[in-house]
Amino acid sequence: MSPTKENQWLYTISSKKKLIDLNFNEIWRYRDLLFLFVKRDIVTVYKQTILGPLWYIIQPLFTSVIFTLIFNNLANIPTGNGVPAFLFNLAGITSWNYFKECLTGTSNTFKRNENIFGKVYFPRVIMPMSLVFSNLLKLVIQLLVFIAFYIYYVFFTLEASQVSPQKTIVFLPFLIVLMGILGLGLGMIISSMTTKYRDLTFLVTFGVQLLMYGSAVMYPISYFKEKLPEYAWLVEYNPIAVIVEAFRNMMLNTGNVQISDMIYVTVISVIVFILGLIVFNRTEKSFIDTV
Repeated sequence: MSPTKENQWLYTISSKKKLIDLNFNEIWRYRDLLFLFVKRDIVTVYKQTILGPLWYIIQPLFTSVIFTLIFNNLANIPTGNGVPAFLFNLAGITSWNYFKECLTGTSNTFKRNENIFGKVYFPRVIMPMSLVFSNLLKLVIQLLVFIAFYIYYVFFTLEASQVSPQKTIVFLPFLIVLMGILGLGLGMIISSMTTKYRDLTFLVTFGVQLLMYGSAVMYPISYFKEKLPEYAWLVEYNPIAVIVEAFRNMMLNTGNVQISDMIYVTVISVIVFILGLIVFNRTEKSFIDTV
């Protein structure tokens, strides 16, 4: 009788992990699951709605109209460089929406998926990552809407004579990556904290609304610094405000963004992402006992 061979485990699941352990190999093995979560997020959000994905278009358009009426027509906030107010606001909202969706979508990861997390193992970071990828569809749709209005204003009206895309538009994918990892990092931090402090869930929506007003979505950074120089640091050191300004500069040739500003935003985004990953990994070990 031949001696039996000792069984060897293919994978070992343990709560003991390194402080920073993204584990790309494991995420790659679960890439099919990541794709399914992305598909689920896209399909289920508007599954039983009347207008469906049209909400991707309606929301930025109506918000841009309201911002134009209140901030530009009523409050007389300039857009700079002769940019039409509606186009200026639509650019700001389009860039802001992707960050906002990534942040709010990932900020409740543990609480929203506690039933799944408690029954089966998979790399938990896949769940918030799937939201960042699924939100790209919304961004693409809203970018197409922006491009359609851009073409209309440039070729069919006389309001946008100074509007033109810049050479820096080639860095737009990099800008989108910065928005994604910054929203993901902040979302993972908030999600980890909500496992113990449930009331943070209610503060996220309110806090995001306040953050929008401090992120130069409906006004140029230069205008804020001119009117409130003592509070200029609120937007100068706000990475989202710099990203929004950079997006408008790429698309509309308005605003002033320096290379040093983008280096600052890149460093902050990477730090926030790594910090969020550390907190997320530590919370993942014991969240099921507190959620």
